[in-house]
Amino acid sequence: MAHQIQAFINEDDERALLNWLERFVFEVYPRRVPPDWQTFRARAADYTKLPEEELYLVATDIGPAIVDPIKRGPDKGHWRIDEVRSPVIFWKRSRLNEDGELLSAQFWAELDITEQTGRKNAAPDRFRVMFLELEQHIAKTYRRGRPKPWHVGPATARAVKEGLVLRIDEHRGGTVEVHR
Repeated sequence: MAHQIQAFINEDDERALLNWLERFVFEVYPRRVPPDWQTFRARAADYTKLPEEELYLVATDIGPAIVDPIKRGPDKGHWRIDEVRSPVIFWKRSRLNEDGELLSAQFWAELDITEQTGRKNAAPDRFRVMFLELEQHIAKTYRRGRPKPWHVGPATARAVKEGLVLRIDEHRGGTVEVHR
């Protein structure tokens, strides 16, 4: 099973997180990679280049992104990143819904050997350390949310005090409060 981090991250928190991630070598890829995609390093200066909703952070100093062509459907001609064999962190970004509520974000990475995914080797230790450092950074600098597994970025927590509603991005997703 993938290691997951559940959070609420507004634009200011995303910029701060990208600033913190600059210590690592992560290249940004969208979920479906167009043939003409130009990669760039994950850093706060390139915030406006980030794909809108979902992206991969590829640890290119550990290994390349392993991709497969998509042969059918609306994304035909694009590439799909193999998230099990590649050293990638998947990032589903927070975004506002039509009611002005902030929808949840998620980070996840495949680190362990699992029968469900067919992973035969564990992720490299350096990649495991990178993800666990991200997990520790979020646990240390973000506020806890209620219910329990949720983390709320510091700027997002300030926005909640001003009336922002945090909504879990699932079917019939409930709301999350900032733990006081």
